[in-house]
Amino acid sequence: MDQHDYFVAALKLDSIVEAIKERTGFTPGIECNVDSSRNSQLYQVFMCVDTSGSDFIECPILPKGRCASSIQFPKF
Repeated sequence: MDQHDYFVAALKLDSIVEAIKERTGFTPGIECNVDSSRNSQLYQVFMCVDTSGSDFIECPILPKGRCASSIQFPKF
């Protein structure tokens, strides 16, 4: 798989969330958008930090982004 094929492939949203959670220990908030071809795209990843800005904490409220179960990275 070349670099282009990698980014064209659909990724499971749960896999993205789990990868971030596994590495950081905290559940990220995910927000998606939809491109002109109606592909669901990863738009933003939210992580909350303590008041010092140095440690992750669980977010009290996570965004309700309209994400499909798979996220596609369309051709540029």
